[in-house]
Amino acid sequence: MAKARSRKAPSAPKNEPPDTMLDNALGQIEKAFGKGSIMKLSGSAAGRIPGISTGALSLDLALGGQGIPRGRIVEFYGPESSGKTTLALHVIASAQKTGGVAAFIDAEHALDPTWAKRLGVKLEDLLVSQPSYGEEALQIAEMLIKSNAVDVIVIDSVAALVPKTELDGEIGDTHVGLQARMMSQAMRKLTGAISRSKTSVIFINQIREKIGVMFGSPETTPGGRALKFYSTCRIDLRRVSTLKDGDATAGIRMKAKIVKNKVAPPFRVTEFDMLVTSGISYEGDIIDMAVEDRIIKQSGSWFSYGETRLGQGRDRVREFLKENPETTEEIRQLILEFRGFAAPAEGAEGDSEEATTEEASSK
Repeated sequence: MAKARSRKAPSAPKNEPPDTMLDNALGQIEKAFGKGSIMKLSGSAAGRIPGISTGALSLDLALGGQGIPRGRIVEFYGPESSGKTTLALHVIASAQKTGGVAAFIDAEHALDPTWAKRLGVKLEDLLVSQPSYGEEALQIAEMLIKSNAVDVIVIDSVAALVPKTELDGEIGDTHVGLQARMMSQAMRKLTGAISRSKTSVIFINQIREKIGVMFGSPETTPGGRALKFYSTCRIDLRRVSTLKDGDATAGIRMKAKIVKNKVAPPFRVTEFDMLVTSGISYEGDIIDMAVEDRIIKQSGSWFSYGETRLGQGRDRVREFLKENPETTEEIRQLILEFRGFAAPAEGAEGDSEEATTEEASSK
């Protein structure tokens, strides 16, 4: 009978404290995948998410104080002529004012340089691409993101990102789910790179209506569900009313609803004016918020701030605030204090108009 082979018993695990075992594991992870691959949330590497102002203080606060968050995907959607592209151009102008680099991927081939310049966009510094098909647009976006040199990228629009296969086919050919698959693959590839590069990527989207919906909203957005899942913020933009100056149209009243928000409470709603001459009315937004917070007193058509008579009618008050930026900034600070926000020392971007805020710890 063969002699039984003796087996060496496994050595008992060392009796190490849990903290030491965890430190060893974290060290091995960082050695294998690089420093910063894992960290404690309260560490110095993780702080308040910086952002880029939208040009409307009420919308910045509704988004959490920082405006459009950096290193995240944001979707603007709504019906035609609801101010989606104009809002995106205001974000670009805000980024450029702080020395940032912006890119506009014009899949619709409809960018108006004259209007962009009127909104404060520096055309000589703006990167513009007009791709031939959807994959090209997303590949250009990927290369810009991975360069770590671009602050904000606007893609206008998702509905215009036509897959190359569809473009090469005939009108009337069926391509089931082709665009949705393209967007899903792009989201999986881009999300990590966007987070690491701290680039804000804004997708502008249109709306469609589903046929045969009896209950609930029939509205949906093109491009499948991937963009909805990967977006940090989704903003529904609607045109509320038309602003009149006599018989002429002076602008529109916009309503922005934060449908999704991963960096602040969602479902906040705000309204602001968008003028045909200069886009979003920053001073008009300040007036609305200050009146609501009773910082500016309104008696009939007259407005007053403390002992100062600002003027009669919103238009005159708006001009007064434009001509007196110190008063505007003073009112802005009072609005932030009243609403539980404090002006940040760093992180928020933009000049006095586009400056963003940090939510107070009491909120």
